[in-house]
Amino acid sequence: MISTDTLGGARETAGPARPDDLAAALFTSGARRDPYPLYARMRSEDPVHRSPQGIWYLTRYADVEAALADLRLSNDRDRMTRAYSALGGDLKALSRLTERLGRVMTNTDPPDHARLRKLANRAFTARRVEALRDGVQRIVDRLIDEAVAAGPAMDLIESVASPLPMSVVCELFGIPEEDRPRVKSWFRRFGRLSEDIDKSEAAIDQYEEYLSGLIRQRRVEPGDDLISALVATQAQDDRLTDSELLSTCFVLITAGDETTTHLIGNGVLALLRHPDQLARLRADPDLIRGAVEELARYDTVTQAIVRVVAQDLEIGGRTLREGDLVYLFLGATNRDPERFEDPDRLDLSRPGNRHLSFGHGPHFCLGGPLAKLQAEVAVGTLVRRLPGLRLADASALDWRDNPLQRRLTALPLAY
Repeated sequence: MISTDTLGGARETAGPARPDDLAAALFTSGARRDPYPLYARMRSEDPVHRSPQGIWYLTRYADVEAALADLRLSNDRDRMTRAYSALGGDLKALSRLTERLGRVMTNTDPPDHARLRKLANRAFTARRVEALRDGVQRIVDRLIDEAVAAGPAMDLIESVASPLPMSVVCELFGIPEEDRPRVKSWFRRFGRLSEDIDKSEAAIDQYEEYLSGLIRQRRVEPGDDLISALVATQAQDDRLTDSELLSTCFVLITAGDETTTHLIGNGVLALLRHPDQLARLRADPDLIRGAVEELARYDTVTQAIVRVVAQDLEIGGRTLREGDLVYLFLGATNRDPERFEDPDRLDLSRPGNRHLSFGHGPHFCLGGPLAKLQAEVAVGTLVRRLPGLRLADASALDWRDNPLQRRLTALPLAY
């Protein structure tokens, strides 16, 4: 559910990284702007890399795809907590938050994971997601109208990409309009774990108290929303505890917010940097579904996810030991030339585009279809409605300082 904001205590280094210090290079300003040349080097020189801190970094498609489906690599909260605690420093502090979040399905292994995911699958169906399309379109149109009325330029992140998923998830879960500013402030606090972990924990307390109140209300007065559907499912399955129900609501509401925001932001930036592909999409709007898949591959929002070795295993001729932390770099796999032809080229009609941006295996992202639906509507509408769309200030582009996430601080656009 959560991503750490640091990688084994590594810090930014000056100059080229040593062959045994490739992980530290992830923190350079150059890698923050464009990590993909470094990933190419890691795939070539040391695709199963062990950092001086003892953390493994996997960058090849075949290795990561296999690892995502291998139950010897665990996502269990307790294992994760022990692994981070053993490293000390900032990562030890992060173990507090992992423990605090409880046993959500994204922090469990089978069989608990399968049981909790089954609950979410019943409520979060493809039919329910697709039924949101018209509502998402109305929200996108309103956000664009407001941005255009405000002036000749906008920050796409602030004006459209960030408020959209918040509005959609609040509609989906029946969160009242007057409560949404508070909920959004809690979301923002979750995304800044490394700044002040105490404030992050306080935000979780407040958010959980709020969700508990909504759950109690839906038990008495159910509605046509996902919290009501989850409450009804609990009544049919007495194995689901109140704590698990709360944690499931927590992760389903929270998990897709930042991912969706930056799928839209990264995708629009990629199109503006590739005017030939932008022209193709303008000429053929029906390309949008495949275009979003390619945009998700080309500049992956979730650059890496974390696992813990539960049982010794061998990957790429290296032995990973029980208790080791492993970072699976989805961003690197999505540019692997062994899997994708000419992977550094943006191709909106790329065939066989089996990217790993939303994971693979038992933990494949449940909210992926909703994130892609929102991106389809937002990107498609921006391209259609704003034919003069362009970067307002390319020199102002910057990314947040977190190698696990590819997130723009802002995207200034003119139109």
